Amino acid sequence: MTKHVISTVGRLRSKRNTRKSMKLLRGFFIFLLCSILLIPSYAFADKTREIDILFADYNKPNSPGASVMVIQNGKVVFKKAFGLANVEEKTLATTQTNYDLASLTKQFTAMAIMILAEHKKLNYDDSITKFFPDFPAYGKSITVRHLLNHTSGLIAYKEFVAPETKPPLSDKDVVELLKKQDRTYFLPGSQFRYSNSGYDVLAIIVEKVSGSTFPDFLRRNIFEPLQMNNTRFYAPNDFSDRRRAIGYAKSLDGFARAKTDAYSFTLGDGSLYSSVEDLYKWDKALYTNKLASSETLKIAFTPAFQTNTLFGGYGFGWFVGKRNGLKEIWHSGGGYGSTNYIYRYPERKLTVIVLTNRIGDSSLTEIVPQVVDLYLADNQSPVDEKELRQLHRKYREATNHGDSEVLELLIPKTL
Repeated sequence: MTKHVISTVGRLRSKRNTRKSMKLLRGFFIFLLCSILLIPSYAFADKTREIDILFADYNKPNSPGASVMVIQNGKVVFKKAFGLANVEEKTLATTQTNYDLASLTKQFTAMAIMILAEHKKLNYDDSITKFFPDFPAYGKSITVRHLLNHTSGLIAYKEFVAPETKPPLSDKDVVELLKKQDRTYFLPGSQFRYSNSGYDVLAIIVEKVSGSTFPDFLRRNIFEPLQMNNTRFYAPNDFSDRRRAIGYAKSLDGFARAKTDAYSFTLGDGSLYSSVEDLYKWDKALYTNKLASSETLKIAFTPAFQTNTLFGGYGFGWFVGKRNGLKEIWHSGGGYGSTNYIYRYPERKLTVIVLTNRIGDSSLTEIVPQVVDLYLADNQSPVDEKELRQLHRKYREATNHGDSEVLELLIPKTL
């Protein structure tokens, strides 16, 4: 009799616990749905106003402009353009405006090498004399890997070419000039020194190994597969595409058209044009195996041990560091009248892209981190649709079966 009473009481308590857990979970689930549906709209409006304020100087009459995009969980949560793509013709900047990416180009040069490596066309530890047999003896100690992470020690081409040199340098010119040098800055692989020369050499390696021109290789193997239809290299004097932003330099009187020089048209280290819309497609691809395997991308986003600098380490075409305890993968680019930034936080699936057609304006170095912080300040990462469906399925199964243990476990896991 006593056992029967105890058993009955236990079942009643279990049922009460189950009902209590189910009520608690229903309340939490309703709260979660409201949070997902309502909170982002208010947060988006607040961030829009704050970003408008940050870029107010870019939105003045006769002002070179900027295009800004923020991507979170694979979706665009903010995009807007400010100012003018062409001041003389009063052409407004848009999110489809093509800006000179300058050194943001390096991430595409690095990807071209990674694609060739995955197809066994080259090895990261190949010496550059494999591709240039007539390179000086010091080239035997320089590998493709050294070029990718700026540890080659190659002499900067600006040291032996004046900016007024005509015609402008090509990547092949850079290789030929390097062949005439008899030294490096340091023993290859021993130190980090940012090297535009190294990335121009990589562009020519791509051409030698693939049999294609560097622009054609990028187009066929990166831009076309990702449908980055407006990303391209322009001929120096080709302004027929109205999407192309004109570059400007800050002066005492405001802004004047930026002047090109001998360094303005090398391809491997800079000169690619793209828009925030196309870079959105690029960013999404870096979370997939569409261009390169996850193993290869892991190498690209891992800094070489010799590359520790004030800016973080350097992988393949990217600086890699930490911000607020999160892994930060980033690069900047400043060139022919442009200043650009891309910051990626893969743990949050957050990316901030800022492209501008002005140079000499130091305020951008303060503006972009503020945009980043607006989004990193959100401690609660948004729940995506897949997670929400999985949570709903678990909730439905638990309620159907009266499983109090599952119901109790679900709540802390989702907080």
